[in-house]
Formats: sequence, C-alpha cells, structure tokens
Amino acid sequence: MMKRKYKIPVLLSMALLLGTGCEKRLEEHPYTSFTTDYFKSAEGIRSAIVSVYSGLRYDFGPVGALGLANMGTDEWTYGDQVATGQEPQFLELGTYKIAATNGAILTPWNRNYSNINLCNAILQFTPDISNLNESEKNAIIAEARFLRAQNYLLLVEQFGAVPVDLGSGDLVFTNQPYTGFNRLPVDAILVKDFQAMIDDLTFASQNLPVTRPSNAFRVSQAAALHLLSKVYLFRAYSSAKQADDFKNAYNTAMELINNKGKYGVELLADYGMIHKQGNDYNREILFSIERLPLNNASNEVADPSNTFDGKVNIAANMFQPNYQGAAVVSGVSLIDDRPLQYGRPLRRFAPTAYIWQQAFADKINDSRYDNTFRTLWRVATLRTGADLEAFKTKLAGVGFAIGDTAIYLAPSDARASALKSAGKKYKVLGPSEYYSNQNTANNLYPALKKYDDTVRANYQDVSGRPFVVSKFSEAYLLAAEAALQDGHPADAVPLINTLRERAAFRPGLSDTELAARKTAMRISVGDINLNFILDERTRELCGESVRWPDLAMRKVLVQRVKQYNPDGAPNIQDYHLLRPIPDSQIKSVTDPDRAKYQNPHY
Repeated sequence: MMKRKYKIPVLLSMALLLGTGCEKRLEEHPYTSFTTDYFKSAEGIRSAIVSVYSGLRYDFGPVGALGLANMGTDEWTYGDQVATGQEPQFLELGTYKIAATNGAILTPWNRNYSNINLCNAILQFTPDISNLNESEKNAIIAEARFLRAQNYLLLVEQFGAVPVDLGSGDLVFTNQPYTGFNRLPVDAILVKDFQAMIDDLTFASQNLPVTRPSNAFRVSQAAALHLLSKVYLFRAYSSAKQADDFKNAYNTAMELINNKGKYGVELLADYGMIHKQGNDYNREILFSIERLPLNNASNEVADPSNTFDGKVNIAANMFQPNYQGAAVVSGVSLIDDRPLQYGRPLRRFAPTAYIWQQAFADKINDSRYDNTFRTLWRVATLRTGADLEAFKTKLAGVGFAIGDTAIYLAPSDARASALKSAGKKYKVLGPSEYYSNQNTANNLYPALKKYDDTVRANYQDVSGRPFVVSKFSEAYLLAAEAALQDGHPADAVPLINTLRERAAFRPGLSDTELAARKTAMRISVGDINLNFILDERTRELCGESVRWPDLAMRKVLVQRVKQYNPDGAPNIQDYHLLRPIPDSQIKSVTDPDRAKYQNPHY
C-alpha cells in the first residue's frame, strides 16, 4: 500500500488586512496559532484571503521564483556569478541538468498547496458566516476561486498534472495529515486541473469587483478574464485540450479588450511608463503582488540586505552586469560603490543574443528595447560631504565629472566602432563584445530595468515595489495567438498592430516622425505565425517572469532554446518541458514503484 505523509500546512501564516474597505493596500502581519474555528468568523476569512495574497510572494520576486520563470529560455541565460559557483540551482536550470533536489522547484511545491488548501477552507466556511451578507460572501468566494486558480496554474506550468484531491476529496479543504498522493493517472488529473481552473476563473470573472482599487492590488473581473483566456490557451496546447479552447481564449480576451472602459483598464500611451517607479498602480496593470516601499515588516522581509529567498522581491538586483568593475579609468572607479538607480550587480541573469539580434532588432522605430534595457551608465556615487568633494577631485584628474557617460553599450558594432574612433573617453562596447558564457572578456550586457528601485534604504537591499503578474497588453497577445490558432489570423493583425503602434511612441517625436514610425511598425497577415507572436511577446513582456512557462506550455521550449541559447542547447530534451517532482515528495511515497509518480526521465 502506498503511503505519503502529505500534510498541508494550512495555518502557518495568517495575516490581517489593516484598515477597512477595498481601497487599502495589503499589509501583512503574520500570526501562527489558529484552529479551523477561526475561519468561521468574518475576521478569520478576511485574514485568510490576505494570507493567500501574501503566499503568492513566494512565486513572484524571490531568487528561486525568478529562476523558474526566466532561466534557460531563449531570452535569459546565467551570468558570471552563476558560472563561478553562486546559485547552483540556476546553473542546473540554465544547463538543463536539473536534479529533483533543486531548491527552486521546492518552493512552489511546498508553498502553493498551502495556499490552495487555504482557498479550499475559505470556500468551505464562508457560506455559513452569519455576519457577512450574501454580496460580501460572493465577493470573498470569487476572490478565493481566482487565487486558487492562480496557484494551480503556477504548479501546472512547472510540473504538469498535480493533485486536486489533497486528502478530503477534489477541491475540498483538509486539516489532517494525508497518506496519499493523488497524481495518477496523469492525463486524467491534468483534465481535472484545467477544468478546476476554468470553473474557478469563470466564476471569478462574473463575481469579482468589476474594477480593481486604484491604489491597491486586489483581483478584479479584468484580472480574471485575462487569466481565464490564458488558461484556455494553455489547455489548447495540452493533452487535455478541447475543440473550442482557442475560440474561448479569443472570446474571453476580446471581452476584456472590447469593454476596457467598463473594466477600468487601458493601454498607456507610452510603453516606458508601464513599469516606471511611482506609477506602479497604473491602469495597464491588472494584478501585481503587493509590496510597500521601505516597509520591510509589511513585506515580510526580516533582513533586506541579505535575504534572497522567502517573500522578497530581489528582481531589481538580479539582472545587472558588473558595471562597477567595467567603469574604471586610470585606477579611478567612475561608478563608485552601487548607486541605487543601477541596482546591486548580482549577475545571476544575462540576456541571450536573441534579445538584441532578433527580438529587438529594430531599435529605432520600436521604443521597447530602450524602455526595457539600460545600455548607458553615468558617473555616479553614494558619497556625501567631504567624501563627495574628494571623489569629484579624483574624477577631474581623469577628465570626468558626476553625470558624464561612463559606459555605453552601442546598438550596433558599427556605432561602437565610430564612437571609439572618435576618441570617446567612456567605455564603449558593441553587441559582439557583450558578455556571454562563450565570450567573457567584458562583463557587461544590457541590464533589465523594469524593476529599478531607487526607494531603498541601502544599496544592498531588496525592493519594496509591487511585482507585476499581469498586464492588459497581454490580452492583445493572447487574443491574437488564439485567432491565429483558431484559423482566422486576419483578426490577429489589428491586435498586434495596436501594441506595435503604441511602441512607436517616444516623448519628443513630432507628429510626422511618430506617424512614419507607426507605419514602419505595422505588420500584415502574412507576418503572423507563432514564432512572430513569441517574438512579440518578448518585445512586450521581456523579463516579466512568464517566458519559461510560455515556451513550455506551447511545446516550443526545446526548439527555441536550441536555436537561441547556447548554454541550454546541448542538454535540453523534450522531457524538460516539465520539472521533476521534488525528490522529498517522491521519497515519502512508500509504494515500491515510486518512479510512476515522477515525471518521465527524472
């Protein structure tokens, strides 16, 4: 008989929502001693909802979550710190030598089931709470169903089929240890997974608040429609597919697009404003994981300078090259220490050449490359007072002043050569000189800047910015892809062109210049295919923790990695479309035939 001590730790971290009303941001205050009786009160249920939101911090922002979502794709490989021994879990992910003991895969496995079971508890106990009216109950149930679907999708994207029965029946709360691992038969369980997500999100899209609060990230009908469209699309590529999945994905995304005013969403005119710090609650953002600037207690971060995992948002520091080491003239460091605007150069991720050669080949008409990557670093320091004056004197001795260009990554080798020939004092590199693990002479590459955070107490610290989960712009991409796959690609053209014409905008362009660039950006139906849409997804969503699941769920991961990622290409095989079930899970199964519970070839 197969046994597994499979206890879902439901009550490990409860939290209270401070203040009243939906306009309040989520501030976390963990509690640890609760029984299920607490869920039978309005206070308990509201605290449980906030705890589920809090639990998603494990999935968006910490080092392992960033690795699972980005590493080893056509967009991202590992930087020199990984190559020389830091973050071995990243080296496994980036080279596709992934062990079932990999730390990154453990976090969603260990954490998301707790969130799911907590949602199950909310759904079980909410209907019987006497001091909630029916409207309040319905809203809470809708919120829990959205969050349950979000947690399930995060698991299915990585592991494939996962249990819907945690010990008390399908989608039912359990508060007892369970000696079972209900993952077989895999195909049948995957059908249940997708249907559960679709049912939950359909309900949420009809019963959540129509719009989200203007200054807080609680889920809304807009977020539910977006996620429902994505789940339909992903199911269409899976063994659980149904004939109308692409059609439903299209119709669901178009409901959001065609009624954007009703749902309180819009495309911003300037792509560069979407991720701009201080604009985190703009109307293009459908859902983000809440964090508050300089509020480590609320963000549940005990040591912001040294914590990389847990619930931190460390994205601002993970995608930075070694700008400090590169900007040195006659022994004088032009970028003194680690200015907040440039992030801590942890060098865990490096972009592949696909980024600048293929996806962002047009860097003139398309503003998204410049709005996604930093290619220029200026002379800067954190010094003040007498130290600052002494630093200025040293700079003057080598012909520089604060604010001068220190490093420039030119968009082409020809441009780099011209600048070098002109005798520019600052460091100039062309694309052929950017760092890769095959070309390590210069430890510089375009730095992802969507997560920049200058509101930190210390240059070592993690970020207090919210982490974007979904944007309205992706609805256009989902609808376009669904139209293509459903056999009416002409309907994809205006959707893609809406995004591309928006991307032509740059502040300061004349009307004539903008019109010419919009014309250059437009595509026709002959351009539409899946590879083009995947490239467009990179241009719109690069670095936003969607790429690995994007490629894996569409079954194009192997093809794209072999084509664009020389670090992942040698080892990647078809079975890498799924991660291994964690070794700790498999070893706890006492059935002698443990292998049948593991994903193939692990």
